[in-house]
Amino acid sequence: MTVQTVIAAGEVVERALALSRADEAIVIVTDAHDASLRWAGNSMTTNGSSVSRDWAVVSIFRDGPNSARVGTIGSTSVDPTEIEAVVRRSEEAARTAEPARDAMPLLEPDAPVDDWAAAPGSTGIEVFTDLASGLSTGFDGSDRLYGFAHHTVHTTWLGTSTGLRRRFVQPTGSVEINGKRGAGSDLASAWVGVGTSDFADVDVPGLLTELSRRLDWAKRKVELPAGRYETLMPPSTVADLMIYLHWEMEGRGAHEGHTAFSRAGGTRIGERLTDIPLTLYSDPTAAGLEYRPFVATSASSQAMSVFDNGLSAERVDWVRDGVIESLVYPRATAAEFGATATVPGGNLLLAGGSDATLDDMIARTERGLLLTTLWYIREVDPASLLLTGLTRDGVYLIENGEVTGAVNNFRFNESPLDLLRRVTEAGATQTTLPREWKDWFTRTAMPPLRIPDFHMSSVSQAT
Repeated sequence: MTVQTVIAAGEVVERALALSRADEAIVIVTDAHDASLRWAGNSMTTNGSSVSRDWAVVSIFRDGPNSARVGTIGSTSVDPTEIEAVVRRSEEAARTAEPARDAMPLLEPDAPVDDWAAAPGSTGIEVFTDLASGLSTGFDGSDRLYGFAHHTVHTTWLGTSTGLRRRFVQPTGSVEINGKRGAGSDLASAWVGVGTSDFADVDVPGLLTELSRRLDWAKRKVELPAGRYETLMPPSTVADLMIYLHWEMEGRGAHEGHTAFSRAGGTRIGERLTDIPLTLYSDPTAAGLEYRPFVATSASSQAMSVFDNGLSAERVDWVRDGVIESLVYPRATAAEFGATATVPGGNLLLAGGSDATLDDMIARTERGLLLTTLWYIREVDPASLLLTGLTRDGVYLIENGEVTGAVNNFRFNESPLDLLRRVTEAGATQTTLPREWKDWFTRTAMPPLRIPDFHMSSVSQAT
């Protein structure tokens, strides 16, 4: 029996760089430790944990200071004897590649990495101990609970042939609980969720209380037609739409006239969206929402460049006090258009509203809808950032300051950019979990928003 030797991730970086025959090379290794817990019908069903490694070698051959050909080969192998083969394949890919549009000098080292040789971060099913204990109280009730909890710890090592070294440990967790009550035409369904880095801050009793409250609201069923309704959006639904907005904030696309951030002769930077002093920003140091503070990418896109590996991520205000402030620019794109290089955010926060809670805003609503979750969001028109999607697990009617019943589901057509132009009230910002984009983006903090004319374009039969 052959025992597989697994070497440390930092050693993989050093060996691959030493083997490289390219003019320059970049190596990125990510070790992932995952744990998950699933429950259905008031009973735990599965749990488990896993360990994996993903790594890539980027080879660069220079034709000049700002001209280069790039080849990238990725691998999930943990066999150290395969490192050289991956390096050679990467070099072969680079030799036959077209010149890179985003060629720039690689970054030089700035400071030593003290924890380069440290073990990767880890997790296990024990991280769910308190969560499982809290859920057990909900399992004793009459409502049927379903859900999923996931915790991943990614540790990333980045090394380049210029001597730059970076390392970061990124924990990411989330909890989603779906509650069901009744059956048939009387079936009520509601959803709550929260993001977390370590599960120590997850308020399970609070989540179950909110879930029960939403199911109570559904005792009365109200059928409404499609149309435009005054709508309150809790933080989770705001997050789902603001994330899509941020994904579309690519500087090149805006300058070339391809996006909703384009306008004649340039971009919409400097355009005022709202008189409410809302600031949409990303900050790698935001408490509880921290993310990797440097670029680590094995492929170039309009948002990131392999030549920017190791570039520090700083706070960026995408919208400041209601005015579009920044777009995403890799260094080469920034140089081309005379802009400042900016790194896409690994978190997203919207601040500048009042101290009002969602309940405060409900109490001030004469008649409107409470829109608690969205799903199946897709882009309809890039030029206006028009999105379509469906409501799910909880659209409620507000009358005279109280939630009086559950409403049928809708398909909606809205642009998050236009929502910021039309918002009439923003409440207090709080950490939240986007439902639609949870698998890709969990670190968000949003306020509830009041939209006077949210467009429910048609009635949906979704449940």
